[in-house]
Amino acid sequence: MNKRWFLAGALVLAFTPAVQAGEARAGKGLTEIPDPELGLMRGRYTVGGNAVAWFGVTMVSQWQAANGTLLQGALTLAMDFRKGGKPQISFQPSVQVTAADAPLPQTAGRSIDSAGLANASGLVQSVQVAGDGNAARNEVALTVRDGAVPAAFEGGLRSASVQQDGATATARFDDNQARLTLQLQGVGAVEQWIRNGSVGQSVALAGDGQQVSNRLQIELVRQSLSSNAPLSQNIAQAMGLTRGIGPGQ
Repeated sequence: MNKRWFLAGALVLAFTPAVQAGEARAGKGLTEIPDPELGLMRGRYTVGGNAVAWFGVTMVSQWQAANGTLLQGALTLAMDFRKGGKPQISFQPSVQVTAADAPLPQTAGRSIDSAGLANASGLVQSVQVAGDGNAARNEVALTVRDGAVPAAFEGGLRSASVQQDGATATARFDDNQARLTLQLQGVGAVEQWIRNGSVGQSVALAGDGQQVSNRLQIELVRQSLSSNAPLSQNIAQAMGLTRGIGPGQ
């Protein structure tokens, strides 16, 4: 049942006796609800009676350098909330570097600084380029659905890293944050992350002819709450939250 109509129905039931009593006794007007009570009321309902059962994030980054070097990285982070309390977390990293025989390009006199992104919150997407002929792309997709929860990942790896000829690819989950990083010495860095209060993608290039892409897929699976509780009980709980609204006693 839609949250808005659910609460509206409860308010109608709560107001009806008060209106009838108003014929014999004048009301005292509106009563302000104190902040502590408002704090208890917030977040009591979810739209459609659904709760989060599973939350997953998949990051994929690819970098084709001008000299032929190929850097690839991926990670999947999942949080299972079905058992309540602390969620069950699973993490799966994957990185790869294919170096080329050609030397890395010279980028003397060029600089990129994206350190300020560490202080940004919310959804962050950044592209900084100091060069010619580059292609950079950041993509984010969100899927919210009902249904089966994906199976947990096998293995307990918290990080994966590979380094070759100035190219480094790293996928890591630690300190309550997940991060995927591709770096090419003297050319730049490509990153994706999820941490407390922030989900982001960053591309910083100081070279020419670089082809870079970041893709981040967020999936949320909802689990319907038990429908065994009588509707009258739910309405009674909603009526209890209407204290202080309407004519006073």
